[in-house]
Amino acid sequence: MTATRTIGPLHFEDLDPKRFEDLVRQLVYEFKPWRLLEATGRSGSDDGFDARGYEIIAEKASPSTLVDEGEAKEELSTLDEAMADRLWLIQCKRERAIGPKALVGYLDDIKLGPEEKLHGLVFTAACDFSKKARDDFARKCREMELEEWHLWGKAELEDRLFRPDNDHLLFAYFGFSLTIRRRSQRTDLRVKLAMKRKADRILKQHSHASLLLRSPDATEYPHINDMADFKKNPLWMVWPYRGMSHAGLQFCVERYFAYLSDDGKSWDAAMAVNDAKSSAHDNPWSGKDPSDERRRSIYEFWSKIPEANQAWFELVGLVPFQDILDIDELGDEYVQAPHIYAQFARGRRGPFKDFIANVETIDRWDRRSFNPREITDGRIEYFPAEFREIDEDGN
Repeated sequence: MTATRTIGPLHFEDLDPKRFEDLVRQLVYEFKPWRLLEATGRSGSDDGFDARGYEIIAEKASPSTLVDEGEAKEELSTLDEAMADRLWLIQCKRERAIGPKALVGYLDDIKLGPEEKLHGLVFTAACDFSKKARDDFARKCREMELEEWHLWGKAELEDRLFRPDNDHLLFAYFGFSLTIRRRSQRTDLRVKLAMKRKADRILKQHSHASLLLRSPDATEYPHINDMADFKKNPLWMVWPYRGMSHAGLQFCVERYFAYLSDDGKSWDAAMAVNDAKSSAHDNPWSGKDPSDERRRSIYEFWSKIPEANQAWFELVGLVPFQDILDIDELGDEYVQAPHIYAQFARGRRGPFKDFIANVETIDRWDRRSFNPREITDGRIEYFPAEFREIDEDGN
């Protein structure tokens, strides 16, 4: 299965207790129209209030009314509004687990002044709550005659932080931003599509031509100082171009005379000679002799196979668009075809991120094909053993 990239859980428990209170207080700024939101928990003696808020519910008098009725009525109106504000308690507990009994106990610890009437409660914690804890919490809030209550566990806090309007808090407290991430994705997509369009414009006239794939780290190009190391970890290579797919550019890295049976699933290939290797004319570093004696022997055997079963085995490598740094359409005196710059991995895999195998008959009118997932998938022994051996200088 293909792995899905996700964002890991947020570690609220790693925040300092006071910083956790700051985060929750900032999350509730837009929760209600506050006249005042106090960080009472920072004083150390908070009577169970980590933050206290006054929700505005009274309509403000219009300026014209205030002027007509004088300063005394203006002061009285302001006082009435303040008295009519709803009192809210915000509690923050940065604990890994809170059971039903402990949760209700926190509510019992709340102390109110003789003139105070608590309207609503927001209880937040850096953990998840069970159904029983939520039920007991709601029952206790009803006993306290609260009008509103909200229990924000880890899931609810994450939901709020992942909202676009709280992205700045996500970045400030946890170091990453979904907005920045989306911008990065947009930039990556634009780069990918720009490279796709450029590749189509430059390479569409070069289908089946031998092109140079080159690493930006190939500082010694075109000279090879250590041939043994170059064969083990090449930083440039020449392969026939097979066109563009939805994911990137395709190059044939292996091509062998092959046999495909009538059932369309049994096959064999003469892997002693890799026909995908370019001649010295196209690849100055190949050293390949086009008049190789073994290839002639393989061809003589292959040509006697019934035409309906004659086939080619090809292994096509994929270079993703996002891995292509640039394309030099001019080439140079060594390879006059376009040069494709891409990141290389160590080893003979080079710039390829995936490979697709295909066995296809040569019959023009009744062409059949088979895609083995593994080299042993459906392979039988049809060619002589000396023809079936993997080319030691191949891939």
